[in-house]
Amino acid sequence: MAYARRRTLLAGAALGGVALLAGCSEDSGPEQAEHSSAAERLRKRSARDSTALLARYDATLAAHPALESRLRPLRSEVARHAEAFGDGRAAASPGGEASDGPAREAGAPSDGPSPHGDRPSGPAVPRDEGAARSALADAERRLADTRTKALLAAPPELARLLASVAAAGAVHAYLLAEKAG
Repeated sequence: MAYARRRTLLAGAALGGVALLAGCSEDSGPEQAEHSSAAERLRKRSARDSTALLARYDATLAAHPALESRLRPLRSEVARHAEAFGDGRAAASPGGEASDGPAREAGAPSDGPSPHGDRPSGPAVPRDEGAARSALADAERRLADTRTKALLAAPPELARLLASVAAAGAVHAYLLAEKAG
């Protein structure tokens, strides 16, 4: 009888220890995931993507000053997105640096001159205002799609930020595609 009680006690202690260790690892898991190298790379890439989109807004504003009242609020939001991802220089230096992948697809600065020659290293801006708005909408939509796909690999806090910014990008694309009036 004593042997059975001892075995039960040891089994209970082992299970309790495992539960305690699992509880500790669950508490530190999400925090560690938020600061993992993969999460940091995703955060930096997202900041560069926002900075590249910001450069597209700036180039469009330079080429089409009449769009100022319509684009300025959206541009301000994109600057906040870049800051939220940790790119503090986004508002001060909207040109940013080009990145590979999604940023270039979303309209990162190209190597060639723009059609207007305003910004030699900036993104090309269509001469027609409607086409320029449409190009911005496409860039916003592509970037929102890229961020939505990145949610699967992101830790919880970064995933929430990506989801929020992707939703804002989808709204920006909708507003940019709307007819003026």
